[in-house]
Amino acid sequence: MGRVRRGKTGKARRRAVAAPCRAVMVMARGTSRKIAMSRPLALIPTAALALIALSGTAMARPMTTEDVARLERVGRIAVAPDGSRIAYTRARLPDVTRGEANARTQDQLELAWGPEQEREYLPADMDVAAVRFSPDGRTIGFIWAAKGEKDAVWGIPVDGGGHRKLAEVEGAAVIDYAWAPDGETIYLLAAPARDTRRDSEDKAGFNATVYEEEWGYNRLFAAKAGKSADKAPRQIPVSGQVTALQVTPDGRQAVVLTAPTPSVDDSYTRQRAALIDLATGQAVRTIETPGKIADPELSPDGKRLALLAAVDEHDPSPTTLHIVDLATGAQRALNAGASEAAIDAEWLPDGRLAAVIHIGAQSRLRIYAADGETFTEVDPGSLILTGLDAAGGMVAARANSPTHPDELFVLADGTFRRWTSHNPWLGEIDFGAQRTVTFTARDGQAIEGVLIEPASGVPSGGAPTILDVHGGPESHESNGWVTGYGAPGQVAAGRGYAVFLPNYRGSTAYGTAFSKQHQGDYAGKEFDDLVDAKRALVTLGVADTDRVGMTGGSYGGFATAWASTAQSEEFAAGVMFVGISDLISKFGTTDIPQEMRLVHELKYPWEEWQHLLERSPIYHVDKARTPLLILHGGSDPRVSPTQSMELYRNIKVRQPDTPVRLVFYPGEGHGNRMAAARYDYNLRMIEWFDTYLKPGKRTAPKPPQRPTLPKEALAK
Repeated sequence: MGRVRRGKTGKARRRAVAAPCRAVMVMARGTSRKIAMSRPLALIPTAALALIALSGTAMARPMTTEDVARLERVGRIAVAPDGSRIAYTRARLPDVTRGEANARTQDQLELAWGPEQEREYLPADMDVAAVRFSPDGRTIGFIWAAKGEKDAVWGIPVDGGGHRKLAEVEGAAVIDYAWAPDGETIYLLAAPARDTRRDSEDKAGFNATVYEEEWGYNRLFAAKAGKSADKAPRQIPVSGQVTALQVTPDGRQAVVLTAPTPSVDDSYTRQRAALIDLATGQAVRTIETPGKIADPELSPDGKRLALLAAVDEHDPSPTTLHIVDLATGAQRALNAGASEAAIDAEWLPDGRLAAVIHIGAQSRLRIYAADGETFTEVDPGSLILTGLDAAGGMVAARANSPTHPDELFVLADGTFRRWTSHNPWLGEIDFGAQRTVTFTARDGQAIEGVLIEPASGVPSGGAPTILDVHGGPESHESNGWVTGYGAPGQVAAGRGYAVFLPNYRGSTAYGTAFSKQHQGDYAGKEFDDLVDAKRALVTLGVADTDRVGMTGGSYGGFATAWASTAQSEEFAAGVMFVGISDLISKFGTTDIPQEMRLVHELKYPWEEWQHLLERSPIYHVDKARTPLLILHGGSDPRVSPTQSMELYRNIKVRQPDTPVRLVFYPGEGHGNRMAAARYDYNLRMIEWFDTYLKPGKRTAPKPPQRPTLPKEALAK
């Protein structure tokens, strides 16, 4: 259902031996053998990183909501063509707890040339995107909007000097761009042109909009990359809605992602990769893929395309790595049927292909030989790789671990070495022990998840426990950093909770067959897995059976609504975010109806009205005894806010004694973006669980309507 926190995105994974119903098998993360690389990369030597030692017990402290508000992470990474340095963005929200102005995530450009050797490269108030080196490596390009202007392509010299505008499209924001190989032209993907006739109409009050009929299409331009921005770039006529582009090495063609319309549903179900002529905009070849696609990457010689793609139209997620021959259109799947998910891929200069592969809750770097038949792997240990870039003999990765968010790492001598440390204060935190756990569901299916124990240890009789259920369900949890504004993680562990993040059936990273197991069975075995997870944790001695709650967003919000109604006897508290309560009305109010049919239920609502009704939480409100906090973005196009209103109203009328609260975040969509809304969410979530789950008292009075905020947060 759309990505929330760790939503929409895929081993020869370790499985529990067949056992009686709900038998438990604990699997702490093992150390896999590191496979020697047959052709070592020519990597720049790096010094060993002096890791920050955790503070002693006397100085250790639990993680707090205020800590979550100031976390920083590495965002986009780009390796210079000669491999001498890495440009990256440091992503952070304004810290509203310390008086910074409320805003969305800001991405600051930084440049690194070795372990702990990096510096800011632009003023701190510049929020940039799409960081890339020019073909000669002398300039770092980025998208930025100067005050009063639209997003344009800017650049800053690597060797010193100020930033300057390189290319723009008058009156429209630049969405993406690509350098021509000679560096003389920049191809711009710009937002739709403004219909100027609407300006006067809007001012006069005639601001009605025609639903889904007033879409504008992105436009493609070619601009000269001179000392000053090209004021009159040449428009290249292209058909459909183009969302990304890469220029071939000869500069004559480009690979684009295109969909028939700008609808989100089309971007999921009908998007295709195409090779176009940059002179005419005409399609030279369309890559005929049957379902979802992502991450197109051109080979260095321009003859092949690496593409993450679904194996059929019913495949929930594009997690199979394909190689496409651009001359013929022939495709070859490199890991079809494997119990894993390809996450990202990058070509190496010698024609090999490096890919991030998630195998269950762990990750690998896999390097395919030029023939695509053989490969070597690097085990990153406790790291979870989330992104790659490679150039000039250097392979750089974005990666996190159970004790830090994404940082910058570089592959050297078969080992990933850490280059950045953006949250040194994490060394003060007393983290709860984190590991993977596998249990056997009632029908014998092995289910894996990530367990965080209370930082103070598991008490006798078990701890209050939160099931944090991911969205999608076509995504998965990895045994890395799992704490965020909507993810209780280590904040809850510091307050005495155990937290379990289950990869219930429908999740990726266990192969396409596993991710399809939820299809045609809304709230069936997929949510039975969550009850079985609870019972397994009780058997393990981690959870107190009377103090288990649930939270999650999107599909995880659906799970929480189901747990709080149909399965209310199992769960003592719930915090539901942008979740589903009525499967029938959901279909008519979402922006992804075809995706719902193709990869979730396989039927339209009118083919099974009664079945969908019975699988809707609102149908089961007569059982609702679970205190439920419902949170929703007021402008959510994916799961309408009316889904939360329906559940709230039905519980209030049918079960007036059950504690329920509905909170809207004005202007937020399918996930909160503003710093204040995220901080408020985390405060409310923790307070709700402290009120009902920790004491195990379902009838306690509701907490105050508004959480207590730091004085600094209000001193603007």
